[in-house]
Amino acid sequence: MIRDKYNIIPFFQAGISQLLIFGGLFVAIDFSSPAYPAMPLAITATLVTQDEIPRPPPVEEVEPEPEPEPEPEPEPEPEPDTSEQDRLREEELKRQADLREEQRRIQLEQEADRKRRAEEEAERKRRREEETERLRAEAERKRLEDLERQRLENQRLRQEAEEAEMQRRRQAELDAEEMRLASLNADDKSRWAFAIQQQITRNFIRPASAPDNLECIVNVKQLPGGQVVNVDIGRCNGDSAVQRAIEAAVNKASPLPSPDNPSVFERDLTLIFRPEQ
Repeated sequence: MIRDKYNIIPFFQAGISQLLIFGGLFVAIDFSSPAYPAMPLAITATLVTQDEIPRPPPVEEVEPEPEPEPEPEPEPEPEPDTSEQDRLREEELKRQADLREEQRRIQLEQEADRKRRAEEEAERKRRREEETERLRAEAERKRLEDLERQRLENQRLRQEAEEAEMQRRRQAELDAEEMRLASLNADDKSRWAFAIQQQITRNFIRPASAPDNLECIVNVKQLPGGQVVNVDIGRCNGDSAVQRAIEAAVNKASPLPSPDNPSVFERDLTLIFRPEQ
């Protein structure tokens, strides 16, 4: 089968058809006898021979144009040489296969590396947990030791406080007895001041910061019935806790004792507070 790559055959056939049409126009010839003018009849006649009779002009034969020879069919194009393409394709396939193999090798190496790092991290985590547990146990041991040491210290302080309180009470009893004996020989005002001092002392709770030789000037304002309306601490060798304890003792002692002799009563009193006396 002839391959018409450039559509030559249809153009060639169209050209032959047009030539045949134009050739037919030229070949159409009138074969009828020519028309001669009419001659008047004469009496005379002239004898003519057969050869003298005019003949119509011969018909020119038109030779048909020769049919154009068909163009030779184009030779089939040779099959393209694909060996180079096949070689390049094989090389590309081999390159891709090598690339996949390399990627697989890298992936295996990465997986092995991840596994190794995971094992190392697990070992580090185990060591951290062991160290954390050791530190926790050490801290717990120290905490228990501190608790035991604190318990013993609190027990010692409590015993010392109890012994100090017992001693203070004994001393207060002795002081009270001494004050009671002293009041027997005092005048009315001294006995009244002694009674007030004793009542305030009974309500005094000695702070731990109070010195042994505690001495404070206490200004007291009272009503005629002995109700305390104001307490002011003057010169005092005790701290603020001691001064607050003295004020509380005076307020708890309200109402203050009344004097045996009403004439010695005073609204404003200045007392020298010595709890050891």
